[in-house]
Parts: sequence; structure tokens; C-alpha cells
Amino acid sequence: MGTGLSHFRGFVAESFRDEGRAESRGEDILRILTVRGVEVPDEVRQRITVCTDLAVLDVWFERAVTASTADAVLGKD
Repeated sequence: MGTGLSHFRGFVAESFRDEGRAESRGEDILRILTVRGVEVPDEVRQRITVCTDLAVLDVWFERAVTASTADAVLGKD
């Protein structure tokens, strides 16, 4: 009998996957800003890392590609 992971379906498993996606997306945003040389204040870094809303993180990710400040990523500029 195989020990595949196909049984990890359902609400709990999906929520763990979403948490991982959110964490990864936040790391991606911070990485983009770092590579682009955009300074990221601790307050902004904290807000990005604790966000779990994938839709919001997707918007921030797209803004991070062209934003000149970290505040602009969050829509503060």
C-alpha cells in the first residue's frame, strides 16, 4: 500500500497550503524590494510578513515591481 499525500485534502490542509503561499508571497515582495534597492522600514516589513490575505499580497507583489518606496507598495504614497 502506498503512502501518498493525496489524503491531505480538505479545509485544514488547504488552510496550511494558503499559509505557506502567503508566507512565500510576502518573502517574494521583500526580495523584490531588496533587489531593487528599495529601503523597507521595519513597520512595512512587519505588515508584509504578517499579512495572510493572498489577494492583498498579490496587489502588493505587483506594486513592488515598480514602486519607488516601500510605502507605495502598501498604497500609502
